Amino acid sequence: MNPGHFDQHLAPFYEKDIREGILTREEAKELMSCFFIKVNNQTAPPKVGITAKESGTYNDFTNLNIGGIKRDGSDGVSEVSYIMLETIDDLHLLQPGSALHISVRTPERFLREGCKVIRKGYGYPSVFNPDTYVMELMRQGKTPEDAREGGCSGCIEVGAFGKEAYVLTGYLNVPKILEVTLHNGIDPVSGKKVGLETGDPRRFRSYDELYAAFRKQIQYFVDMKVRVSNYIDRMFAKYAPATFLSLFIDDCIARGKDYYNCGPRYNTTYIQCTGLGTITDSLSVLKKHVFEDKKFTMEQILHATDTNFEGQEAMRQFILNRTPFFGNDNDYADSIAVKVFDDLYDAIEGKPNTKGECFHLNMLSTTCHVYFGKVMNATPNGRLAGRAISDGTSPSHGADTHGPSAVVKSLGKLDQVKSGGTLLNQRFLPSLLKRDEDIAKLASLIRSYFALGGHHIQFNIVDTATLHAAQKHPEEYRDLLVRVAGYSDYFNDMNADLQYDVIARTAQESF
Repeated sequence: MNPGHFDQHLAPFYEKDIREGILTREEAKELMSCFFIKVNNQTAPPKVGITAKESGTYNDFTNLNIGGIKRDGSDGVSEVSYIMLETIDDLHLLQPGSALHISVRTPERFLREGCKVIRKGYGYPSVFNPDTYVMELMRQGKTPEDAREGGCSGCIEVGAFGKEAYVLTGYLNVPKILEVTLHNGIDPVSGKKVGLETGDPRRFRSYDELYAAFRKQIQYFVDMKVRVSNYIDRMFAKYAPATFLSLFIDDCIARGKDYYNCGPRYNTTYIQCTGLGTITDSLSVLKKHVFEDKKFTMEQILHATDTNFEGQEAMRQFILNRTPFFGNDNDYADSIAVKVFDDLYDAIEGKPNTKGECFHLNMLSTTCHVYFGKVMNATPNGRLAGRAISDGTSPSHGADTHGPSAVVKSLGKLDQVKSGGTLLNQRFLPSLLKRDEDIAKLASLIRSYFALGGHHIQFNIVDTATLHAAQKHPEEYRDLLVRVAGYSDYFNDMNADLQYDVIARTAQESF
């Protein structure tokens, strides 16, 4: 639960009290600090089951939206926005989370002040593009005014604050669908038949034939997920009403219906897909090296992935170094990413939910990309068995070798307005942001990505040596915060798999 555009809510009170002389800026900042500390004192409940395996530490996503635009479309930045940035910088607490909202109307000064906080390496704040997500929400049927008042509630998903139940129904492991396709409907990890029999891939004569089989599996698993999610939603509506919450969501009282039972003005259901980088790069390997160049046979690729590339390191290194990978502004790979993204959209968009509306696509992973990798063999792109798949729409670990500008250009080819959110992680070396002119470059990178239609971007500013040192001497790095997914966490509270996931991300050395 988060208070939405916190600065916009508080600005009229702040400005009135300043005018009347009953509050100073310093006192307001102290009150803001007290609020941050109070939020941080509310520990997240313990995780159980699969959630605990994904991440036992992530917080409650009290995500403060800062800046952006107002209901009338005007700039939403106020002095309270700057006070919030200063508070984040002073306290660097685990909670609350924070997100800058940067539209074309946002003053450059505000963006650069936010970049200065990002430079500190807390993983906060992340950055969102209202110019894109307002279009996303309007495409789903919101009014322009309700869409402008909306924003992010947790990781990267967006909704109309105070007027919408936007429910995230769990995650979809897209690379796993390819793995099942390559084994004719069988999960090679469990040995169970879980998908359709779409044919022995060794007999596929073209990439198009392979991709058609993959697309059939996508539709099959999405349909299955919709049926299960709708069943769960019916159970929530019947047995787990959110009575208190319903009092504060528009139209629930007027309709006499609960938050989970069609009460809110808008009722949206998201399916979160992850692993775009991994699936794109794997398909790129199969398309180029098997069907076009015939460097390897399908049999050789399947044997290598089933045996974790044992005795096949030469093949693996060839794949890693001679394949067009997503995130490098390479149209060969990027066109595959666009195709996968569009087909996920086509499979999910418009499927009816239980509330008279429908499902939408969301490209979000939280920490499940680590768990998903645990239940997979090696993949054709050279990723080893058990290793994390790529998160959200981020490139695969180490695949984005042409700098962050190439990354945002690749992501900019996706029609992100079709989604309800796209997650992009980037890691920079601290040396890249030492000077004021470096801050200007970071601001320019963000502006450029958002001009291309980007939804969201977030940064870790930390070098690999520091992360390894924190593993060896955790007592010396107790306050090291890193960006994991849609949240930051203390590095030494994370399990080894999550730590490796952050370390394995490309450390960008230049713009």
